[in-house]
Amino acid sequence: MQTYDSRTRDSAGAFLVGELERMDPTIHKPLSSVSWNRDMALREDVTIGDEAASFTNADFGAPGTGKALGKNWIGPNADAIAGISLNLTKTTKPMRLWGMELSWSIPELVRAQQLGRPIDAQKLEGLRLKHNMDVDEQVYIGDTELGLTGLVNNATITPAGFDAAWTAATSPDTILADINELIAATWAQSAYAVCPDTLLLPPLKFALLVKPVSTAGSESILSYVAGKCLSFVTNGRPLNVAPLKWLAGRGAGGADRAVAYTRGKQFVRFPMVPLQRTPLEARGIHQITTYFGTLGEVEFVYPETVGYGDGL
Repeated sequence: MQTYDSRTRDSAGAFLVGELERMDPTIHKPLSSVSWNRDMALREDVTIGDEAASFTNADFGAPGTGKALGKNWIGPNADAIAGISLNLTKTTKPMRLWGMELSWSIPELVRAQQLGRPIDAQKLEGLRLKHNMDVDEQVYIGDTELGLTGLVNNATITPAGFDAAWTAATSPDTILADINELIAATWAQSAYAVCPDTLLLPPLKFALLVKPVSTAGSESILSYVAGKCLSFVTNGRPLNVAPLKWLAGRGAGGADRAVAYTRGKQFVRFPMVPLQRTPLEARGIHQITTYFGTLGEVEFVYPETVGYGDGL
């Protein structure tokens, strides 16, 4: 027996509804989760006209007096005094255009208004969702087709290995020791100049930190780790620990990966131009507008401030 009560009549969202049917008018969007704006500082000086974004790293040369690594002592009658030398290295990454078109016919628009479901606003919500999901992927893992990497899979960063994977039976002190080991290794990479203040974990490993430290239940492993780790002692504020879906199976051999870094545009950042749109254009009975912006690549200004840990 054929039924037509759940068939969509058109893209305006008109349905055949029975007399005794209670239809929920709420529009339930697809489930999704993005966190790029939580974990990544944006570089905001780029414009829609830029084809590339670049930055420089400076190297200084400062030979001592008498020997290269000595101090710069001079005498009152010195006539040969060492000077500073400077070398700038430029890193350039392309900015790529991102765009999507929104269109609807005038009959569709009128029908949607009659139904109380504005098709233009719904399509715009879908476009913004797609843009956010694309940015999320670009920030964390780059783009496979273009051969780009992101925050969690930079090939120039050598991952450290955890002694054993975390389970529900892993003690809080063992978890704290593993986290301290990753933070200390990343801190050492930067010649002890910058100690990481953020730790990203796979969601299921982050969930293990929610359980209490002891049977008393007065403190979770999460607050215990954040307030007693090396980062807290060094930076004077709790370690920011957050879950990230892109880390599950991201490590070597399909193992889970943890990422320790310092969130700040002077260390690692993402150049992006927010969405803009063209004026609404009428073509026959259709109305069309295009939303566009540009996405860059994650800029590791100081890659030595980012550390990976695999196998947790």
